Amino acid sequence: MTPADALPTLDALRGLHLPNQAAGAISGEVVVASLAGFAAALLVGLVRYLRVRARATLRRAALRDLSAARSLDPDARLVAQARLLRRLARTLHGEAAAAAQGTAWAQRLDGLFSTTFFTAGAGRTLVEGLYRRGDRPDPAALDAELGRLIGRIRG
Repeated sequence: MTPADALPTLDALRGLHLPNQAAGAISGEVVVASLAGFAAALLVGLVRYLRVRARATLRRAALRDLSAARSLDPDARLVAQARLLRRLARTLHGEAAAAAQGTAWAQRLDGLFSTTFFTAGAGRTLVEGLYRRGDRPDPAALDAELGRLIGRIRG
């Protein structure tokens, strides 16, 4: 029997060779990628939380202002409500949205609140009839509808 014909023994096996950067079970790149993904998820969650909280704060402030307007006389009450709507539009959609007038303003408000209250309902008074004398909607009904619409503001 020649040495080439002999079966190799375990002593003749070569040692185990791992890739150069496989010193541990988890490589550094995997750890860094996992941490970056976790940090990005936390950042997205934080931004969403702050946006929801800001909307909720805006909603609470608007409802508080609406409630404060209830103590005013009817004409001043309508003006305070109209100003509140301008501030809401400016805060939510920018200065250009709050600068609209007439029918365009009514359509903006209807779009903002997903309703037809300002183009076809009693909300027209807040758009075009602030300084007119004559038929005015019931202030309590107008307050109730504005409160319902403002309460639906979402982020």
